[in-house]
Amino acid sequence: MLSPFDYLIWSTGFLAGIYVVVCSLARKQFTRYLSVQVYILVTVAASVVQFVTLREYGFTSHQYMYAYYYGDCLLTVLLYLVVMGLYSHVFQELKASRYVRVAAVLLLLGVAGFSYVVVRHNAHNLTGKFVLEISQNLYFVGAVLTYGLWVAVLKLRETRARLIQLVLAMGVYFSAFAALYALRNMFPNLAFLHGIPPLLGVWLPVAWAYTLTRIPEEARLAPSALAVEAR
Repeated sequence: MLSPFDYLIWSTGFLAGIYVVVCSLARKQFTRYLSVQVYILVTVAASVVQFVTLREYGFTSHQYMYAYYYGDCLLTVLLYLVVMGLYSHVFQELKASRYVRVAAVLLLLGVAGFSYVVVRHNAHNLTGKFVLEISQNLYFVGAVLTYGLWVAVLKLRETRARLIQLVLAMGVYFSAFAALYALRNMFPNLAFLHGIPPLLGVWLPVAWAYTLTRIPEEARLAPSALAVEAR
């Protein structure tokens, strides 16, 4: 049975995701950060599927495990593309967007290939192991790429407040998930770790909803304020 807390977590993430899309459409800014919008829409759809599966079959069921991990893998790939989209925004003035997209495709293929090599000896359970492995690897790669993006923001003296907040939210999300996977590998029997992903899943929709509501697209940060924030 689902607890009131489970319902609260799910409804918070779901409503925040819907709010991000509706707010962007109302302000005619849907295509401004298109990869963010696509990720949010898929997140909302995946959360509905996972919630219904959880309610019908239970947390320990194979149905829920497949719904969760396959959905998580898809969302991680999309989130990786969000990071690449933010790279394009940061390097927009340098006319380097095309090179960023090519690098993104090559890196994604490299991560997928590496994940396949890691699990190829588990032929009897290749699909499930591959999905879990590629998700874990993408979280670590995403964390590294987000830190690299933050360095680029500082070096290029990027001052667009909304873009900076989107990058920071991504950094928190990827870092938290990378740390969670590391803890799971070191302490696989810690039961409370399995309850953390739903909490982390709420972070991005809520953080992005706050960013779109409170920070105008034209808002800029002073270089001094950016340096303080970096500390």
